[in-house]
Amino acid sequence: MRNTMQYIVDNRGNKTSVIVPFDKWEKINEDYHKLQNKLKVFVAIQEGLGEIKASKRQGNKLQTLSDFLNESHS
Repeated sequence: MRNTMQYIVDNRGNKTSVIVPFDKWEKINEDYHKLQNKLKVFVAIQEGLGEIKASKRQGNKLQTLSDFLNESHS
């Protein structure tokens, strides 16, 4: 059983497709989903920081972390 990738080329010799062994494909797909989740976290953090900056510019009082944590335990 071959464990290498195989390329499909057109009549000019340009690579057009690739055949990946299934175990490698599973690893690639797993890594892709992990990266997607990391990106979602980073985007959420960036949006949150933007909201904080906007609130500060508008002079709004922000909730402290302690208040937030106490609120979630009530």
